[in-house]
Amino acid sequence: MEKEVIRLENIKRDFKVGSEVVRALRGVTFSIMEGEFVTIMGSSGSGKSTLLNTLGCLDTPTSGEYYLDGVAVRTMNKDQRATLRNRKIGFVFQNYNLLPRTTAIENVELPLMYNPEYSRKERREMSVEALKAVGLGDRLEHKSNQMSGGQMQRVAIARALVNNPAVILADEATGNLDTRTSFEVLVLFQKLHSEGRTIIFVTHNPEIALYSTRTITLKDGKVTSDKRNDNILDAAEALSALPIEKD
Repeated sequence: MEKEVIRLENIKRDFKVGSEVVRALRGVTFSIMEGEFVTIMGSSGSGKSTLLNTLGCLDTPTSGEYYLDGVAVRTMNKDQRATLRNRKIGFVFQNYNLLPRTTAIENVELPLMYNPEYSRKERREMSVEALKAVGLGDRLEHKSNQMSGGQMQRVAIARALVNNPAVILADEATGNLDTRTSFEVLVLFQKLHSEGRTIIFVTHNPEIALYSTRTITLKDGKVTSDKRNDNILDAAEALSALPIEKD
């Protein structure tokens, strides 16, 4: 039987801006099952960022219920949410969010530092494995300023994987990358999906949706469409078809 990783029930989020109330989310309901690769799309002002913050346990809804891997999130306090976020969610950001002047291994170890279950030796071993999984086994001791944008994003993906989270949450993860590097990162996401990872990719780029299994579109704080993708494109094929750039 399929396992439900995320369930949103009539999620609403209001913000007070001066005397105005901005209704950022207006009753969002959907579920995501284990092993799905879901793109969440919407233009600026659609509620995409607010939804991302809700899914990532960075913000709590005004009303409605959010269940992450069976755990009710809305009633949790800040510390409980932080622990759940650390154990259940791997984040990948547009600007990588790596610590400067630290090695790839040190960056990947970071989420494990907050988990007392792991010894120093275990943290290092898990970080090495995560970096190997994203093709950076030969860059373990490289610092951020010694890596390309694509390599830095791979470090960020390794950091997202290291805790074996219930879901990987990517926020415009190809937004700062050129076309070739974007496809290299998409190849990696498709590989992770093929291994059974649950991925949520938040983007305004409709092209990304062609490589995922399902697309949820937001407009004015509501879900306007939720479609399965019956014709998933192969990122590796698209990458190999790109012209080789000459220096």
